[in-house]
Amino acid sequence: MPKLSPVSYQRLVKVFEADGFRHARTEGDHMVFTKPGATRPVVIPKYGAVPVFIIKNNLRTAGISRERYLKLLTH
Repeated sequence: MPKLSPVSYQRLVKVFEADGFRHARTEGDHMVFTKPGATRPVVIPKYGAVPVFIIKNNLRTAGISRERYLKLLTH
Protein backbone atom coordinates (compact mmCIF):
# COMPACT_ATOMS: atom_id res chain seq x y z
CA MET A 1 0.00 0.00 0.00
CA PRO A 2 1.38 3.44 -0.90
CA LYS A 3 2.70 5.59 1.89
CA LEU A 4 0.66 8.67 2.79
CA SER A 5 2.35 11.91 1.88
CA PRO A 6 1.52 15.59 2.44
CA VAL A 7 -0.96 17.09 -0.03
CA SER A 8 -2.22 20.61 -0.65
CA TYR A 9 -5.32 21.69 1.21
CA GLN A 10 -7.17 22.07 -2.12
CA ARG A 11 -6.70 18.36 -2.91
CA LEU A 12 -7.72 17.40 0.62
CA VAL A 13 -10.88 19.51 0.34
CA LYS A 14 -11.81 17.66 -2.87
CA VAL A 15 -11.35 14.29 -1.14
CA PHE A 16 -13.68 15.18 1.73
CA GLU A 17 -16.24 16.81 -0.58
CA ALA A 18 -16.26 13.64 -2.69
CA ASP A 19 -17.10 11.71 0.48
CA GLY A 20 -20.12 13.94 1.19
CA PHE A 21 -18.66 16.63 3.45
CA ARG A 22 -19.73 20.23 2.85
CA HIS A 23 -17.93 23.46 3.72
CA ALA A 24 -19.66 24.88 6.80
CA ARG A 25 -17.46 27.85 7.65
CA THR A 26 -13.96 29.27 7.56
CA GLU A 27 -12.25 30.36 10.75
CA GLY A 28 -9.02 32.20 9.99
CA ASP A 29 -6.80 29.82 8.01
CA HIS A 30 -8.93 26.77 8.78
CA MET A 31 -11.84 25.40 6.76
CA VAL A 32 -14.49 23.47 8.67
CA PHE A 33 -16.46 20.69 6.94
CA THR A 34 -19.52 18.85 8.20
CA LYS A 35 -21.56 15.88 7.07
CA PRO A 36 -24.88 14.55 8.34
CA GLY A 37 -24.16 11.64 10.66
CA ALA A 38 -20.56 12.68 11.37
CA THR A 39 -19.96 13.10 15.08
CA ARG A 40 -17.35 15.87 14.71
CA PRO A 41 -16.47 18.38 12.01
CA VAL A 42 -13.33 17.95 9.92
CA VAL A 43 -10.94 20.91 10.07
CA ILE A 44 -8.54 21.45 7.17
CA PRO A 45 -5.83 24.10 7.54
CA LYS A 46 -5.02 26.18 4.46
CA TYR A 47 -1.44 24.93 4.10
CA GLY A 48 0.44 24.41 0.86
CA ALA A 49 1.27 20.91 2.15
CA VAL A 50 -0.99 19.50 4.88
CA PRO A 51 1.14 17.21 7.12
CA VAL A 52 0.40 13.48 7.23
CA PHE A 53 -0.56 13.54 10.93
CA ILE A 54 -3.36 16.04 10.20
CA ILE A 55 -4.56 13.93 7.26
CA LYS A 56 -4.64 10.81 9.47
CA ASN A 57 -6.51 12.63 12.25
CA ASN A 58 -9.10 13.93 9.78
CA LEU A 59 -9.55 10.48 8.23
CA ARG A 60 -10.12 9.01 11.69
CA THR A 61 -12.61 11.79 12.53
CA ALA A 62 -14.47 11.27 9.24
CA GLY A 63 -14.42 7.47 9.45
CA ILE A 64 -12.68 7.17 6.07
CA SER A 65 -10.36 4.21 5.56
CA ARG A 66 -6.87 4.64 4.17
CA GLU A 67 -7.88 2.67 1.06
CA ARG A 68 -10.92 4.87 0.43
CA TYR A 69 -8.82 8.01 0.93
CA LEU A 70 -6.27 6.86 -1.64
CA LYS A 71 -9.06 5.99 -4.06
CA LEU A 72 -10.71 9.41 -3.65
CA LEU A 73 -7.33 11.15 -3.92
CA THR A 74 -6.64 9.66 -7.35
CA HIS A 75 -9.97 10.76 -8.84
